[in-house]
Amino acid sequence: MMRALQHEGVKTIFGYPGGSIMPVYDALYDYTRGEKKAFDHILVRHEQGATHAAEGYARVSGEVGCAIVTSGPGATNTLTGVADAMLDSTPIVVIAGQVPIAALGTDAFQEVDLVGVAQPISKWSYQIRHAEDIAWAVSRAFYIARSGRPGPVVLDFPKNAQLEMVDFKPEKVNFVRSYVPYPQIDDEAVREAAELINNAKKPLALVGQGVELGNAQQELLAFLEKADIPAGRTMLGLSALPSTHPLNVGMLGMHGNYAVNLKEQECDVLIAIGMRFSDRVTGNPKTYAKQAKVIHLDIDRSEINKIIKSNVAVVGDCKASLPAITALLQKNSHTEWRDSFKPLDEKERQKVIEPAIHPTEGPLLMGEVVNAVAEATKGDAVLVTDVGQNQLFATRYFKYPKNRSICTSGGLGTMGYGMPAAIGATFGAPERTVCCFMGDGGFQMNIQELGTIMEQQSPVKMILMNNNYLGNVRQWQDMFWQRRKSFTRMMNPCYELVAQGYGIPYACVTERKDLKSAIEKMLATKGPFVLECAILEDDNVLPMTPPGKNVDDMMLEVKG
Repeated sequence: MMRALQHEGVKTIFGYPGGSIMPVYDALYDYTRGEKKAFDHILVRHEQGATHAAEGYARVSGEVGCAIVTSGPGATNTLTGVADAMLDSTPIVVIAGQVPIAALGTDAFQEVDLVGVAQPISKWSYQIRHAEDIAWAVSRAFYIARSGRPGPVVLDFPKNAQLEMVDFKPEKVNFVRSYVPYPQIDDEAVREAAELINNAKKPLALVGQGVELGNAQQELLAFLEKADIPAGRTMLGLSALPSTHPLNVGMLGMHGNYAVNLKEQECDVLIAIGMRFSDRVTGNPKTYAKQAKVIHLDIDRSEINKIIKSNVAVVGDCKASLPAITALLQKNSHTEWRDSFKPLDEKERQKVIEPAIHPTEGPLLMGEVVNAVAEATKGDAVLVTDVGQNQLFATRYFKYPKNRSICTSGGLGTMGYGMPAAIGATFGAPERTVCCFMGDGGFQMNIQELGTIMEQQSPVKMILMNNNYLGNVRQWQDMFWQRRKSFTRMMNPCYELVAQGYGIPYACVTERKDLKSAIEKMLATKGPFVLECAILEDDNVLPMTPPGKNVDDMMLEVKG
């Protein structure tokens, strides 16, 4: 197993030992020290943390993340991370111990049908029943995880296979029958897409994470610039296009930017690139962009027409499909169309953005904290978020001049994702500052990973935005449930003592005048840091498209 992982180029493993994976960990001992050293092993404090750390590592590095755990509860604890990686197309391989095959089906100690449980939420799950299958299974797992539309793979590794003797012969799987990771692009579809774009008066591109997964950032720029197409970005696709690029018109979705959401209902050609038309982007799909011709570029054929019907579908890797279309485009200018976004942008700036990032009185706001950190890091940092208001404010107000600059849980919305994902990001991009924004709820979901940060001295800059509430649920209760705050107020610990217990530097900001200096102190401190900010309790994320409503029903203020 160690040599098979080495053969796949694995450098970092996140894991937690136990009885049914002990032979692997015994071998790992030799491969993490001395002349034989091949891996860094990061001992997490919970198996869910291992999978989220592997996700963070994969997101920023572009490599496959790897986690090793034991059977039973060790394996089932990884499943949230596996489901999260599946929905967000994150390539990870989870290797879990299992009882010997002779004991399968006997309800042996810590026995779980992991393959059966993982199958619906993974790209592939497989049980390695004999040692002679290890090299093949590992190579196939990494090939499936990283190729095509990436995703998680789960390997169930019974103990008998861990103990059998076999001559190691490296294998390299690059073909799986009936699996076509890179569909051949249809030239006619390319021609039809180019014709629609050339004739468009009001084209709009929707840029998703598929651009980054396909390493097609430069191809995207060439495409947009040649045809002068404004582009909105999904939350996971935010760093696929630099924040300051003149064709960037903001973030799509429920809490995205006002102009781009409204203009989806006005454009005549909508070009979706590496995105899946999530309900958080479309609002009510029955009324979404009905006036537009829809061009959908995606590597996964199953996403075509799943939610929004396309007029032209270009199935394939966008690193190939974008240049193919670009070659047929006429050099164009859509100045009047792009200028029509500006009044709406200005309306949002005055009503929402300026009050959020430059308040003059009252308690601290999440938007101003995010903006202050973004300005202090000068665009060099990786943004990691937990889930909730902290995520929505952070993704709105952070800056993304570089690719692969965002790690957040999009599809599954996993609270507790932030801290372990940030640990993984520090190993995946050790040269970059990693800023992790968390609410008080998410911070406590995987608070035990402070132990991993302490042991590794992972330089995670943790910004804890504490409003004493499960803020996003509280906002929905206030807006849609007659302000009945049912079990959303949090009784919190003294975070200073928590940080002190783990030996992590800490500061708390309660006054606006102290924010800048506290951020400077955090960024100047070598290693990890916890910066707690006391936030206005009823701070709301705006704009907002109410759930189930049309995207052009987006609100700039809370009514009533």
